[in-house]
Amino acid sequence: MRTLRTLFLVVVAASLSAQTIRIRVDATDAPQKKLHAHLVIPVKAGALTLYYPEWIPGEHGPTGPIMNLTGLVFTANGSVLRWMRDPVNMYAYHLEIPGGVSSLDVDLDYLDPVGSGQFSAGGSLTPRLGLISWNAVLLYPPGKPSDELTFDASLKLPSGWKYATALTTTSANGDEIHFEPISLTHLVDSPVLAGVNLKRVAIPSSSPFPHFIDIAADSDAAMNTPDDFAPSYGRLVDEARAIYGAEHFRHYDWLLTLSDSVEHFGLEHHESSDDRTAENELGEEQRRRDLAGLLAHEYSHSWNGKYRRPAGLATANYDVPMQGELLWVYEGLTQYLGKLLPYRSGLWTPEYYRESAALVAANLVNRGAARAWRPLEDTAVAAQILYGSPEAWRSARRSTDFYDEGFLLWLDTDMTIRKMTSNKKSLDDFLRHFYGGNDGDPILKPYTFDDVVKALNDVVPNDWAGFLQQRLRSTTNAPLGGFETSGWRVVYNDTPNMQQHAIEERDDTIDASNSIGIWVDERGRITDVIPNTPAAKAGVVPGSMLIGVNGRRYSARILRNFLRDSKTATGPMQLVVAAEDFVNVVNVDYHGGLRYPHLERIASSADWLSELGKPRASRAPAP
Repeated sequence: MRTLRTLFLVVVAASLSAQTIRIRVDATDAPQKKLHAHLVIPVKAGALTLYYPEWIPGEHGPTGPIMNLTGLVFTANGSVLRWMRDPVNMYAYHLEIPGGVSSLDVDLDYLDPVGSGQFSAGGSLTPRLGLISWNAVLLYPPGKPSDELTFDASLKLPSGWKYATALTTTSANGDEIHFEPISLTHLVDSPVLAGVNLKRVAIPSSSPFPHFIDIAADSDAAMNTPDDFAPSYGRLVDEARAIYGAEHFRHYDWLLTLSDSVEHFGLEHHESSDDRTAENELGEEQRRRDLAGLLAHEYSHSWNGKYRRPAGLATANYDVPMQGELLWVYEGLTQYLGKLLPYRSGLWTPEYYRESAALVAANLVNRGAARAWRPLEDTAVAAQILYGSPEAWRSARRSTDFYDEGFLLWLDTDMTIRKMTSNKKSLDDFLRHFYGGNDGDPILKPYTFDDVVKALNDVVPNDWAGFLQQRLRSTTNAPLGGFETSGWRVVYNDTPNMQQHAIEERDDTIDASNSIGIWVDERGRITDVIPNTPAAKAGVVPGSMLIGVNGRRYSARILRNFLRDSKTATGPMQLVVAAEDFVNVVNVDYHGGLRYPHLERIASSADWLSELGKPRASRAPAP
C-alpha cells in the first residue's frame, strides 16, 4: 500500500533536500490562455532523460497534452543545453549534463487548447477562471516511482484571483501561493481551481472530514446556489459513508468550473475532483440533476479508482502504459454509484432514477449489432482508443460502453445477491468489504479480477467468476436481468422519458434511436444511425445533414410530430438528407409512432429497486 501522508512526513523531515524538485508556475497570463513554468531539477553529470507525463490517472490513455508544450529551454550554470526528443517516445527528452553541474533549470510554456480536447488536454482557461493541472506544466526524471519524487510547488495567479485545491498552502505572498512539499503522485492528483469569481460552499454532514464544493464561474451570478444545495450534498456524503463505513482522505473538495468556454467533463482525484460544466448549470432544475450525477460519480471514485484501483492502472509513473481490462469495475461500478447516491440522498426522485436507468438500458439494447462482434470486455481493454471516438458509427463500433453497460452489470450483481440471500444482503455488503477499511490517509490498494471475485464470494458464495465472465464476454443481448430480478421491466411507449426529454430540450437535439434509429444534433446533423433500423435500411448514414421531413424544413419539433403521426400514415416518411456534395431523398418505412423507454412494475414480484433507493444514513432530527 502507498500512503501519501507517510510520504509527506518523510518530505517534511528532510525539509527541502538536495533531491527535491522545485516548480514555480506563473499563471498571470492565464486570461491569455498561457501558463509559464520554471523547474529546478537536481542532476548529475552525464546523459539525462526527462519525461513529460503521458499516461494520466483517470484519463485511461496516453493523453498528456504534449502538443501544447512550447518554449522549452534547459539551462545549467547559465548555459543553454541542447536537447533532442526521443524518436520513438515523443514524451521523452534527452540531453547531456556537463561536469560540475548539480541542478538543471527548465523553462517551459503551456498553451491552453483552442477547441475541443480530451480531459486535461481540453480547454481549461478563460479570461476569468482557470483549472491548472500540474501534469501539463512539468517534466520529471526517470529511476524512481512518482511516489518517491518530491516536488516543492508554488503558483502565481493573476491579480485578485482566488483559488481552491486539495493541496495544503504553507504560505501566501500577494498572488503567489506556496504549497507543502509533496510527492509527484500527490501533486499531479491535486489540480488548482482559480478565478475572479470563486465561492466555497461548506457541505454539512456526519463525516469527520471537511467537504467543500468550490465553484468558479465566468460570472458571479452563475455561482448562486439554491437554499437546499449544501444540505442535499451533505446527505449524499452521509449516504456514501453509510455504504463504505470509511473515508480515505483528510478532506474532500469538488472543484466545480461553470463556463461555456472550457471542455466539459469530470476527472477524479483522491481528495478532490475536477468537474466542469455549463455556466448556467446551477440555474436550472434539470441541469442541477445532471450535476448531481456528475459530482456523485467523481466523488465515488475516491473509493473506487483512487483508494482501490485495478493493478493494470496502478502504474509506478506516467511513462508506463496502463491496462484497462478492469474498467468495468473502475468506471462501470462508479457509474452505478453515480446514480445510486443521488437516488438515496434525494437529489434524484425514484421516478427520475428509473427513467435514467431505462434510458441506459435502451441505449445498450440499440448497440446490439456492435455487441455481436465486440463484447463488453473489449471496450475496456481498448479504452485508450475508444475515448474521444466520434459519435458517428458508434452503434456499429461501440465506444466506452463499460460505463453504462457496467451500470447494468452491477445492478444485476446487486439483485443477484439479494435474490440469493432473500434480500438480507446486497451490493452494499460488497462495497463496504472491498472499499471500506480505516478512515483518513489517502492510500492506494491495487486489485485484480480474482480479488473482486473473492470479495463477492465473501458476501455470498457463488460462481462469481463465471457470472462476470459470461456478461463480460457475451455477444448476444444487453444484460437486463437486474431489472426483472428487481421487480421491473423495460417497456416502450409514447410518453417522453424524463431524462431524455430534458436532454433534448436542453441541447435542442432529438433522440429517435428507439423509433427510426437516428440521433440528430442541434445543427440538424445525424450523429449516428443504428444498423438494421428503418433509417439504416433506407440508406441514411451518419454525418448527413437532415434538411427536410415530408416536405417540411427540418426541425426537432417537425420530426417529432411526423414520428408521432407515423402510426396512422399510409406511406413511408420522406427525409431529405445532404451528405458531402450530394442531396438525397430517402423513404423511411416506419409506422411505430414515438417510442420512449421506461421501467414498468412487474406486479407479481418484490420491488427491490425501490428498496435499493432507501436512505441508509441516519438523519438528524429537524430543528
